[in-house]
This record gives sequence, structure tokens and C-alpha cells, in this order.
Amino acid sequence: MKYHYLSIIISLLIIFACGSKPEQKSANQTSGIDQKPIQGMVLIEGGDFTMGTNDQNSYPSERPAVLRKVASFWMDETEVTNKQFAAFVEATGYVTVAERKPDWEDMKQTLPPGIPKPDESLLVAGSLVFVAPDQAVSLDDISQWWQWVPGAYWKQPEGPGSDIQGKENHPVVHIALEDAEAYAAWAGKRLPTEAEWEYAAKGGNNSRFPWGNELTPAGNFKANTFQGEFPHQNISSDGFEGTAPVRSFTPNNYGLYDMIGNVWELTSDWFDAAAFMREKAMVPALDTSVSKCYNPENPYAIEKVIKGGSFLCADDYCINYRPSARRGQDVYSGTSNVGFRCVKDV
Repeated sequence: MKYHYLSIIISLLIIFACGSKPEQKSANQTSGIDQKPIQGMVLIEGGDFTMGTNDQNSYPSERPAVLRKVASFWMDETEVTNKQFAAFVEATGYVTVAERKPDWEDMKQTLPPGIPKPDESLLVAGSLVFVAPDQAVSLDDISQWWQWVPGAYWKQPEGPGSDIQGKENHPVVHIALEDAEAYAAWAGKRLPTEAEWEYAAKGGNNSRFPWGNELTPAGNFKANTFQGEFPHQNISSDGFEGTAPVRSFTPNNYGLYDMIGNVWELTSDWFDAAAFMREKAMVPALDTSVSKCYNPENPYAIEKVIKGGSFLCADDYCINYRPSARRGQDVYSGTSNVGFRCVKDV
């Protein structure tokens, strides 16, 4: 019975795992907006763009492409790092969601009605950690590589006995929505909207990837993704098996690093898997309140949009290392492949 309840909890929280420096067109250089530089941020000049994609080699939630307009904004050059998050925790004493005992009242909102409360021994602080299996497994069973690890949180990313020593410049992970919003408020910033994030990630291009239509042009790796046979064999051709230090790869045309791969990034938008289809069909959009989230793969979850893919996105699984790709992330949980960056209004 305990295993049954633990399986329910895990299924609730799982997120689908799923050369020369380019000429930079930072809005700091091109915009007529009179703004003083902000250390560690890039000024993105607003404009119109095509959001989503019509490419059939994509997921249904990305299609069809729609037109969007965004105002100018500042965006962090990199994902928030362990060092930056540690400064926030030291200054405020903040305790992340993964460090707290799970709240059953919150959890049951993501379960079918009538599910009884698990034994208290199962309601322990922790987070979801990617653990590679020893051999090939069915890609239909994500419990083969995701494990709920008691004691896992941002300072112990693999659980008790692990640490972030030497990883100060890696992106912070095991971050739930509440944690990201708390950091952003402390820093005088906010989370980006999905449209802001995608507009910035494209860097003024409308290609499959920010750098063109090939994932590794001329054999050059442009992002931290998964190479090999997912999930058991990561040959790490890009030089990294897990997260990579920020700025390990060349930035996009706007001077932003790691907009693709490394870790998924939280946005402020609620996830509606059919948002673009509704818009094209001129069907009224869903209310943006939490009760109107829509994800047929996880119908009881309360989710925000995450973007960019992660070090777990592979050619044979996920394939979300594209600006148009989008997924939902449970607001009550973090994982070892989800982080965030912030924006600031002009």
C-alpha cells in the first residue's frame, strides 16, 4: 500500500524529460530606448514575431504558429545560478518548497477526487531526480528514470550526500514556482511571459533553432542536450552529462546564453496545451486562472509553461530543444532539470 501511494505522489510531480561568436543584436545597441545598462541583463527591444510553429516535426501544443507582439524588457543573460540563489537564501532565510514537508491540501488538488491521504511517512521533503537506468527501458515508463528522492533540494541536487561545490555557476534546480517568484521579487524582477521568453530565445530569427536549422552545424555543439540512447546511455559529446556552467556555449543574437538546453525555464503563463489551436479556430481562449489549465497528459495538474528543453532532451526522446517547444510544469514541485531566469520591465 505504501508503494501504491508513493507511486501516486511520484506520478503527480514528474515532468516529461521532456565556433565563432555570432553577431549580437542586443537591444542595448539597437534600441532607441534610453536605458542605463543593468549588470547581468540584456535589453530586448520589443516587436512583432511568429510564436509557435507550423512545422509538423513538432508537438501539437506548439501548433499552429500565431502572431504576437511584446513590449521592450530586460532579460537575465543567463539562468539563475546556484551562487545567485545562495545569495538570496542567505539574505532572506528562504526555505524552498523541496525542503518543506509536502502539503496534502495542495497535493490533492492535482489528484482525481476521492483519493485518500497517504500515510504521513510518505509525505516527506524531497524532489524528483533523474537517475539513469543501467540498461535500455521502455520510453513509455518515465518512472524508470525519475525517482522521488527524500532530501533532494537545490543544495543537494542528487539527494543527501551530494552538494553544489564547484557548481556555483551552474543553473539552480529543484525550484518550484513559488521559489522562482520569491527570488524574482527579492531581485526586483519577475518571471518572463511565455511570449517574452520565446521572442528573446529566437534572437530575431525564425529558424528551427536560434542559430539556424541544424542542431549541430558543422559538428559544433550550440547547447547542452542529451547525446546517445536515452535514458541509459549519455555519451556526452557536448562535454556535459548533467547541467553545464552558464555561458558554456555561444549566446544567441541578443547576447542571451543557454536559451536552449541546460535546464527548462519557468515562465509566468498557465499551461494550455491547445492555446494556439483555439486562437486559430477563433474559439475563445481559456480563462488564465489556475482552474483553467489544460493538459490532457496530466489533467489534474496545475501547471505553468516551461521553455527551452534541458540536458535530458535527446534526438530519440523529448526533442524540446527549440524556441517554440513548450511543456507544463507542476507548480508545486521542482525537478533536477528545471530552473529559471528573470526579466525586468523597461
